[in-house]
Amino acid sequence: MPILGILASSVPAAAGDYESIATVTVGAGGSSTITFSSISADYAHLQVRGWVQSTGTPQVRYRFNSDTGTNYTWHCLEGNGSSAGAQSATTTNEMLIFVNGLIGANTPSPFVTDILDYANTNKYTTIRTLNGGDNNSAGNIALNSGLWRNTAAVNSITIASTGTAFSQYSTFALYGIKSA
Repeated sequence: MPILGILASSVPAAAGDYESIATVTVGAGGSSTITFSSISADYAHLQVRGWVQSTGTPQVRYRFNSDTGTNYTWHCLEGNGSSAGAQSATTTNEMLIFVNGLIGANTPSPFVTDILDYANTNKYTTIRTLNGGDNNSAGNIALNSGLWRNTAAVNSITIASTGTAFSQYSTFALYGIKSA
C-alpha cells in the first residue's frame, strides 16, 4: 500500500512505530526552556529530536516532572577528530545532554534522545543522547547517558539551556514509540 494510502486509512500504529506527540519551534527573542507536558503513558519509550541554535555556547539539560532534587546522574563521551574527552556528574539537579562550543546562530546542532521505559514505575528512568555540530570542519560529536533516580512515570520533560538561550527556529519534537 503506498504511504498516502496508509496515512489516509486510519490504520493504527504498529509496535515499534514512532508517533508524533508534540513539536515546539522557538520564536523571535529565543527561549531558555522548552517543556513537553501531560505526556501520556501509552508508549514503550519516548524520543526527543532537536535542532538547537544559539548565539553562544549553551549547556542543554533535561529535567523530568519539574523535579529539582539532586537525583540525576549523567555521563558524556565526546570527540572532535583529534582528541576525545569524558565528563560526568552524580547527584545533580538536571541531566546534561550536551555542551557544544560550536553551536552558533549559523551552526545548528542536532540531537536525538531516547527516554527508555519512561512510564515504568518499578525502576529509574534512563536516557541516551547522540549529538554533534560542525563549524567549517571543526566539529564534534558526543554520546551522553543519564539517569533520573525516581520511579515516577515521566509525564513532563523540560529542556533547558543554561548560559545562552535557544535562538529563534531551534526545534524540538517529542515522539512516542509504540509498545508490542
